[in-house]
Amino acid sequence: MQVIHEGSGLGGHDRPDLGGPEPGPVFGRLFDAHAAQLRRYLARRVGPEPANDLVAETFLVALRRRETYRPELGTARSWLYGIATNLLRHHVRSELRGLQATARLARTGEASHAGHDGRVAEQVDAQVRAAQLAGALARLSPADRDTLLLVSWAGLEPAEVAEALGIPPGTVRSRLHRIRRWLRTNAPAPEEVQDLA
Repeated sequence: MQVIHEGSGLGGHDRPDLGGPEPGPVFGRLFDAHAAQLRRYLARRVGPEPANDLVAETFLVALRRRETYRPELGTARSWLYGIATNLLRHHVRSELRGLQATARLARTGEASHAGHDGRVAEQVDAQVRAAQLAGALARLSPADRDTLLLVSWAGLEPAEVAEALGIPPGTVRSRLHRIRRWLRTNAPAPEEVQDLA
């Protein structure tokens, strides 16, 4: 059985053999190497509690489907993010409702605090920018939102996003280019767009 590459926390080069008779140690190392980052990414998408559940579910699905992993096609990291992204799709309705609620709440806050002092005005301004950004994310297609957030929140490289989503790298690059152009027009200020792009 091939062992996970050691050094630099598995980096982006982890391609273990998951087909051995005793997968526990390999999955233990995969969990240690990727669970915390995966949880941070998922928590940004759906919140901390669902993220914990999704991380556990991701590794459970990975263990059950370990024979489908092909090291020659991509890293274990991108494979895990692909599984997690597929699981996230079941939570998209909740995510969209949350983004839309944030947008409504910030608009409501803007109207009710319009006459207060400078500090309140700054808070309202920040709420409005958050609402615009949340609204812009909610208007993206699920494929575009997954692509953007895998790059900006999970920190995956475009090639890893391609592996995770099972699409060509050129498609990821063209999506990112189109999404960034769209966000410049439809999202708040350039610094918020830069955070996402």
